[in-house]
Amino acid sequence: MREKICLITGGSDGIGYAASRELARMGARVVIVGRNAAKTQAAVQQIIADTDNPAVEHLLADLSSQREVRRVAAEAMQLVPHLDVLLNNAGAIFLSDRRSAEGIEMTFALNHLSYFLLTNLLLEHLRKAPRARIINVSSCAHESPGKFRLEDLPKPPGNGGYPAYKRSKLCNILFTYELARRLEGENITANALHPGLVRTNIARNNGLLGRVVNFFIGVRGIAPDQGAETPVYLAASPEVEGVTGKYFVDRRPVPSSGMSHDADLAARLWDISASLTAAGDPPTR
Repeated sequence: MREKICLITGGSDGIGYAASRELARMGARVVIVGRNAAKTQAAVQQIIADTDNPAVEHLLADLSSQREVRRVAAEAMQLVPHLDVLLNNAGAIFLSDRRSAEGIEMTFALNHLSYFLLTNLLLEHLRKAPRARIINVSSCAHESPGKFRLEDLPKPPGNGGYPAYKRSKLCNILFTYELARRLEGENITANALHPGLVRTNIARNNGLLGRVVNFFIGVRGIAPDQGAETPVYLAASPEVEGVTGKYFVDRRPVPSSGMSHDADLAARLWDISASLTAAGDPPTR
């Protein structure tokens, strides 16, 4: 990974932090995107200390806000000459009714629209690399999204809760497959993954209930270092050079749900996402 440049969202904690540290250890220049300034700065300093790699930097943004996604994309393009790896990892569960700055259900806004918008904004920077990789962290939760109506995703009836999380993870895979189709023949691959049930603070935004959820995840979950193995594999391994449009678990491509392979659904999700983010035309050469 020497001379490779990686941008990792949610890199100050959990899977993103573990992946950032490992890629830095491999020699990559790593830019992590975090929301909390003190925490993100501390993560950068710890990674530098652990890896003896000074090429670790950070940008700050609340990725649920489209305005901040646009700002951080512009800052990233000024900071680095190109991107070899974009790891879309930032995500959360919101168990009560929360809305983004644009009035969109928060889980959908952060877990899907931030992936969609940031990726589209950074495509030209990815095209500047000899070969680039886009990696989207999804979940096995995508397999049971419940009632999945595209028109309800931005403003679902009632609270979003865990069903909104499951729908957002299905969106991650639909987006990945559609992106791979649209980038066919280019120098960019796009793959999704399930990292496993990982001991992270994914529900930290939910007060006491969130602490309870995180406790039970901690009891059953694997360590973040283990959860980062598949994202790091997809970012760095020569075994997946040129592999695109796949869903990985434990560093192996596996079948995702039947609904995730609905190309018409994926195309319509793309159109709705583009409309909600004013992301412009689909990526084409």
